[in-house]
Amino acid sequence: MSRELLDRLGNWLVKPFTMAGLASLFFLHLFAPWLPVAEAREYVAGAILLGVAPCTAMVFVWSQLTRGDANYTLVQVAVNDLIMIVAFAPLTALLLGVSDIAVPWSTLLLSVILYVVIPLLAGIATRRALTQRTRDPDTLGRFVARLKPAGILGLLATIVLLFGFQATTIVARPLTILLIAVPLIIQSYGIFGVAYLWARIWRIPHGIAAPAALIGTSNFFELAVAVAISLFGLQSGAALATVVGVLVEVPVMLSLVAFANRTARHFPATA
Repeated sequence: MSRELLDRLGNWLVKPFTMAGLASLFFLHLFAPWLPVAEAREYVAGAILLGVAPCTAMVFVWSQLTRGDANYTLVQVAVNDLIMIVAFAPLTALLLGVSDIAVPWSTLLLSVILYVVIPLLAGIATRRALTQRTRDPDTLGRFVARLKPAGILGLLATIVLLFGFQATTIVARPLTILLIAVPLIIQSYGIFGVAYLWARIWRIPHGIAAPAALIGTSNFFELAVAVAISLFGLQSGAALATVVGVLVEVPVMLSLVAFANRTARHFPATA
């Protein structure tokens, strides 16, 4: 029970609210001398969108790099997908509303349908079709292996396009990029630290503790970027903040993976 509680608290009751708090603190107060108010509010919105949804793709990579329990990671990602269907839109609307940022519900609901519900249903349908047609348990694994190169290329193409659209701003305003990155980096290390320490106190095995902390830290940036563009526009500050989130996430997550591997000896090897 403690393992599931660790993920649920980190993903849905801690991370979204701490991200909203940190973004407001830095963009609207500490960095106020360098950021126009309207622009700062858009950065807050982008940060909130990053913080509301836990990652459902790259965490498999982070888990594998820490030799995490693959079954545990799969179950947690699946549960997060199901929770996201009902929690993403109201939680986003709540946090943006508290930050005095008006958002249309129709856009939030449409984003959930396009980027969460449809892929989830497509995955279920594909799994059923493959297993029922062949009755071979290895068929799904072979199918996923064949799709992996296409998935990697799709991810790389998405990242290239995102940075391509924001390239002018990134090159012309390095100080702004740095300011946006500060609360995002603090949030990532803070959430990981709390979850990882909690797992250590509860004596959770490292194969569970590492992916649990990493799942709570990583962001569903594809959804965040899509919603930011839908709500505020491609060239908006919110879209830029989500792109900066992509920029900092990979090096931050790799550093956390390295830290988790170095500290594995402090956790039980098995349950």
